[in-house]
Amino acid sequence: MPKVSSITRVLEIIEAVSYASKPMSPLELSQELDIPKPTIHRLLQTLVDEGFITIDIGGGVIAGKRVRNLSVELWQQRQFFNERQMILQRLVNDIKETCGLGVPYHNQMIYTNRVKTTLPIQIYLPVGAKSPMWCTATGKLYLSQLSAQSRLKILKSLPLDKFTKNTLVDINLLNKELDKIAKTGIGVDNEEFISEMVAVSVPVLDKQSRYLASLYVHAPTIRVSLDELLTHVPRLRAAAHDIQTLVYELQS
Repeated sequence: MPKVSSITRVLEIIEAVSYASKPMSPLELSQELDIPKPTIHRLLQTLVDEGFITIDIGGGVIAGKRVRNLSVELWQQRQFFNERQMILQRLVNDIKETCGLGVPYHNQMIYTNRVKTTLPIQIYLPVGAKSPMWCTATGKLYLSQLSAQSRLKILKSLPLDKFTKNTLVDINLLNKELDKIAKTGIGVDNEEFISEMVAVSVPVLDKQSRYLASLYVHAPTIRVSLDELLTHVPRLRAAAHDIQTLVYELQS
Protein backbone atom coordinates (compact mmCIF):
# COMPACT_ATOMS: atom_id res chain seq x y z
CA MET A 1 0.00 0.00 0.00
CA PRO A 2 1.47 3.42 -0.98
CA LYS A 3 2.35 5.72 1.90
CA VAL A 4 -0.11 8.57 2.44
CA SER A 5 1.55 11.96 2.92
CA SER A 6 0.89 14.11 5.97
CA ILE A 7 -0.43 16.87 3.68
CA THR A 8 -3.06 14.52 2.25
CA ARG A 9 -4.09 13.44 5.73
CA VAL A 10 -4.34 17.04 6.93
CA LEU A 11 -6.59 17.92 3.99
CA GLU A 12 -8.73 14.82 4.61
CA ILE A 13 -9.18 15.88 8.24
CA ILE A 14 -10.22 19.42 7.27
CA GLU A 15 -12.65 18.05 4.67
CA ALA A 16 -14.20 15.53 7.09
CA VAL A 17 -14.62 18.13 9.84
CA SER A 18 -16.09 20.70 7.43
CA TYR A 19 -18.67 18.28 6.03
CA ALA A 20 -19.64 16.65 9.35
CA SER A 21 -23.17 17.37 10.58
CA LYS A 22 -21.93 17.35 14.19
CA PRO A 23 -18.57 17.68 15.99
CA MET A 24 -16.42 14.58 15.43
CA SER A 25 -14.25 13.02 18.11
CA PRO A 26 -10.58 12.23 17.39
CA LEU A 27 -11.47 8.53 17.57
CA GLU A 28 -14.23 8.95 14.95
CA LEU A 29 -11.80 10.78 12.66
CA SER A 30 -9.18 8.09 13.20
CA GLN A 31 -11.63 5.36 12.25
CA GLU A 32 -13.28 7.16 9.34
CA LEU A 33 -10.00 8.24 7.73
CA ASP A 34 -7.99 5.15 8.72
CA ILE A 35 -5.34 7.24 10.46
CA PRO A 36 -3.55 5.76 13.50
CA LYS A 37 -4.60 7.37 16.80
CA PRO A 38 -1.15 8.77 17.66
CA THR A 39 -0.95 10.34 14.19
CA ILE A 40 -4.47 11.81 14.32
CA HIS A 41 -3.76 13.46 17.68
CA ARG A 42 -0.49 14.93 16.39
CA LEU A 43 -2.14 16.29 13.21
CA LEU A 44 -5.13 17.66 15.12
CA GLN A 45 -2.85 19.56 17.49
CA THR A 46 -1.03 21.11 14.53
CA LEU A 47 -4.35 22.14 12.94
CA VAL A 48 -5.55 23.64 16.23
CA ASP A 49 -2.29 25.60 16.62
CA GLU A 50 -2.67 26.96 13.07
CA GLY A 51 -6.36 27.90 13.51
CA PHE A 52 -7.81 25.49 10.94
CA ILE A 53 -9.81 23.52 13.50
CA THR A 54 -10.85 23.97 17.11
CA ILE A 55 -11.97 21.67 19.90
CA ASP A 56 -15.42 22.38 21.35
CA ILE A 57 -16.41 22.15 24.99
CA GLY A 58 -17.41 18.50 24.59
CA GLY A 59 -14.09 17.49 23.04
CA GLY A 60 -15.42 17.38 19.48
CA VAL A 61 -13.47 18.70 16.50
CA ILE A 62 -15.05 21.56 14.52
CA ALA A 63 -13.91 23.92 11.78
CA GLY A 64 -11.74 26.80 12.96
CA LYS A 65 -11.54 30.46 11.99
CA ARG A 66 -9.24 29.94 8.99
CA VAL A 67 -11.54 27.31 7.46
CA ARG A 68 -14.59 29.55 7.97
CA ASN A 69 -12.77 32.51 6.42
CA LEU A 70 -11.70 30.37 3.46
CA SER A 71 -15.26 29.15 2.88
CA VAL A 72 -16.52 32.73 2.66
CA GLU A 73 -13.70 33.68 0.28
CA LEU A 74 -14.46 30.69 -1.99
CA TRP A 75 -18.13 31.62 -1.97
CA GLN A 76 -17.14 35.12 -3.04
CA GLN A 77 -15.06 34.06 -6.07
CA ARG A 78 -15.68 36.72 -8.69
CA GLN A 79 -16.91 34.38 -11.43
CA PHE A 80 -19.58 32.81 -9.26
CA PHE A 81 -20.35 36.10 -7.50
CA ASN A 82 -21.28 37.70 -10.82
CA GLU A 83 -23.36 34.72 -11.92
CA ARG A 84 -25.23 34.74 -8.62
CA GLN A 85 -25.87 38.46 -9.10
CA MET A 86 -27.48 37.74 -12.47
CA ILE A 87 -29.78 35.14 -10.91
CA LEU A 88 -30.70 37.57 -8.15
CA GLN A 89 -31.33 40.36 -10.64
CA ARG A 90 -33.82 38.19 -12.54
CA LEU A 91 -35.51 37.36 -9.23
CA VAL A 92 -35.77 41.02 -8.22
CA ASN A 93 -37.10 41.93 -11.67
CA ASP A 94 -39.81 39.35 -11.06
CA ILE A 95 -40.88 40.00 -7.47
CA LYS A 96 -39.90 43.68 -7.25
CA GLU A 97 -38.32 43.49 -3.77
CA THR A 98 -34.69 43.36 -2.58
CA CYS A 99 -33.14 39.87 -2.59
CA GLY A 100 -29.77 38.54 -1.50
CA LEU A 101 -27.71 35.78 0.05
CA GLY A 102 -26.47 35.33 3.60
CA VAL A 103 -24.03 32.78 5.00
CA PRO A 104 -23.09 31.93 8.59
CA TYR A 105 -19.90 33.60 9.80
CA HIS A 106 -18.85 32.97 13.40
CA ASN A 107 -22.08 33.56 15.37
CA GLN A 108 -23.57 35.98 12.85
CA MET A 109 -24.85 35.99 9.30
CA ILE A 110 -22.93 37.91 6.64
CA TYR A 111 -24.56 39.18 3.44
CA THR A 112 -22.55 38.10 0.41
CA ASN A 113 -24.82 39.12 -2.48
CA ARG A 114 -27.59 41.69 -2.80
CA VAL A 115 -29.71 43.20 -5.55
CA LYS A 116 -31.85 46.17 -4.56
CA THR A 117 -35.42 46.89 -5.51
CA THR A 118 -36.04 49.97 -7.63
CA LEU A 119 -39.00 50.93 -5.44
CA PRO A 120 -38.51 54.09 -3.34
CA ILE A 121 -38.53 52.68 0.23
CA GLN A 122 -35.62 50.32 0.96
CA ILE A 123 -33.87 48.62 3.89
CA TYR A 124 -30.12 49.20 3.91
CA LEU A 125 -28.28 45.89 4.51
CA PRO A 126 -25.36 45.99 2.05
CA VAL A 127 -22.97 43.22 1.01
CA GLY A 128 -20.57 42.62 3.88
CA ALA A 129 -23.08 43.64 6.54
CA LYS A 130 -23.50 41.25 9.47
CA SER A 131 -26.74 40.45 11.25
CA PRO A 132 -27.81 38.37 14.25
CA MET A 133 -28.83 34.73 13.79
CA TRP A 134 -31.76 34.45 16.19
CA CYS A 135 -34.04 37.12 14.71
CA THR A 136 -33.40 37.14 10.96
CA ALA A 137 -34.90 34.94 8.25
CA THR A 138 -31.41 33.96 7.06
CA GLY A 139 -30.05 33.16 10.51
CA LYS A 140 -33.10 31.29 11.77
CA LEU A 141 -33.07 29.16 8.64
CA TYR A 142 -29.40 28.26 9.25
CA LEU A 143 -30.05 27.42 12.91
CA SER A 144 -33.00 25.24 11.92
CA GLN A 145 -30.70 23.08 9.80
CA LEU A 146 -28.42 22.15 12.71
CA SER A 147 -28.63 19.11 14.94
CA ALA A 148 -30.38 19.68 18.27
CA GLN A 149 -27.04 19.55 20.11
CA SER A 150 -25.27 22.01 17.81
CA ARG A 151 -28.23 24.35 17.74
CA LEU A 152 -28.56 24.49 21.53
CA LYS A 153 -24.84 25.12 21.91
CA ILE A 154 -24.99 28.09 19.52
CA LEU A 155 -28.17 29.48 21.07
CA LYS A 156 -26.55 29.44 24.51
CA SER A 157 -23.56 31.35 23.13
CA LEU A 158 -25.67 34.09 21.51
CA PRO A 159 -26.58 37.30 23.39
CA LEU A 160 -30.27 37.01 22.33
CA ASP A 161 -30.78 40.78 22.50
CA LYS A 162 -34.32 42.03 21.94
CA PHE A 163 -34.27 44.29 18.87
CA THR A 164 -38.04 44.77 18.53
CA LYS A 165 -41.19 43.81 20.41
CA ASN A 166 -41.40 40.68 18.22
CA THR A 167 -37.85 39.39 18.83
CA LEU A 168 -37.87 35.93 20.42
CA VAL A 169 -35.32 35.82 23.23
CA ASP A 170 -36.61 32.81 25.19
CA ILE A 171 -34.59 29.74 24.08
CA ASN A 172 -37.56 27.36 24.41
CA LEU A 173 -39.84 29.55 22.30
CA LEU A 174 -37.07 30.13 19.79
CA ASN A 175 -36.41 26.39 19.54
CA LYS A 176 -40.09 25.77 18.77
CA GLU A 177 -39.92 28.38 16.03
CA LEU A 178 -36.76 26.77 14.61
CA ASP A 179 -38.39 23.33 14.66
CA LYS A 180 -41.23 24.75 12.58
CA ILE A 181 -38.78 26.31 10.12
CA ALA A 182 -36.91 22.99 9.87
CA LYS A 183 -40.16 21.32 8.73
CA THR A 184 -41.17 23.99 6.21
CA GLY A 185 -37.71 24.88 4.94
CA ILE A 186 -38.74 28.55 5.04
CA GLY A 187 -37.03 31.11 7.30
CA VAL A 188 -39.20 34.02 8.42
CA ASP A 189 -38.59 37.36 10.10
CA ASN A 190 -41.82 39.00 11.22
CA GLU A 191 -40.44 42.41 12.26
CA GLU A 192 -38.05 40.62 14.64
CA PHE A 193 -34.78 42.29 13.60
CA ILE A 194 -35.96 45.65 12.30
CA SER A 195 -39.37 47.14 13.05
CA GLU A 196 -41.59 47.47 9.97
CA MET A 197 -39.45 45.00 7.98
CA VAL A 198 -40.43 41.44 7.07
CA ALA A 199 -38.28 38.81 5.39
CA VAL A 200 -38.44 35.27 4.04
CA SER A 201 -35.60 32.90 3.13
CA VAL A 202 -35.02 29.48 1.58
CA PRO A 203 -31.88 27.34 1.68
CA VAL A 204 -29.19 26.89 -0.96
CA LEU A 205 -27.87 23.33 -0.68
CA ASP A 206 -24.86 21.39 -1.90
CA LYS A 207 -24.85 18.06 -3.77
CA GLN A 208 -25.42 16.15 -0.54
CA SER A 209 -28.40 18.39 0.37
CA ARG A 210 -26.41 20.15 3.09
CA TYR A 211 -27.06 23.80 3.89
CA LEU A 212 -24.73 26.32 2.25
CA ALA A 213 -26.53 29.67 2.34
CA SER A 214 -29.85 31.44 2.81
CA LEU A 215 -31.51 33.15 -0.16
CA TYR A 216 -33.73 35.93 1.17
CA VAL A 217 -36.19 38.61 0.20
CA HIS A 218 -37.06 41.47 2.52
CA ALA A 219 -39.40 44.43 2.31
CA PRO A 220 -40.97 47.21 4.38
CA THR A 221 -44.38 46.41 5.87
CA ILE A 222 -45.75 49.67 4.48
CA ARG A 223 -45.62 47.93 1.10
CA VAL A 224 -45.77 44.17 1.73
CA SER A 225 -47.08 41.93 4.51
CA LEU A 226 -45.33 38.74 5.62
CA ASP A 227 -48.12 36.66 4.10
CA GLU A 228 -47.67 38.44 0.77
CA LEU A 229 -43.91 37.88 0.92
CA LEU A 230 -44.49 34.15 1.52
CA THR A 231 -46.27 33.91 -1.85
CA HIS A 232 -42.84 34.40 -3.46
CA VAL A 233 -41.38 31.22 -1.93
CA PRO A 234 -41.75 29.19 -5.17
CA ARG A 235 -39.79 31.88 -7.06
CA LEU A 236 -37.15 31.94 -4.32
CA ARG A 237 -36.78 28.17 -4.47
CA ALA A 238 -36.40 28.26 -8.24
CA ALA A 239 -33.63 30.86 -7.91
CA ALA A 240 -31.99 28.82 -5.13
CA HIS A 241 -31.97 25.82 -7.48
CA ASP A 242 -30.21 27.92 -10.15
CA ILE A 243 -27.59 28.99 -7.60
CA GLN A 244 -27.17 25.38 -6.49
CA THR A 245 -26.32 24.48 -10.10
CA LEU A 246 -23.43 26.95 -9.91
CA VAL A 247 -22.28 25.35 -6.66
CA TYR A 248 -22.37 21.90 -8.28
CA GLU A 249 -20.04 23.22 -11.00
CA LEU A 250 -17.67 24.47 -8.31
CA GLN A 251 -17.77 21.09 -6.56
CA SER A 252 -17.17 19.08 -9.76
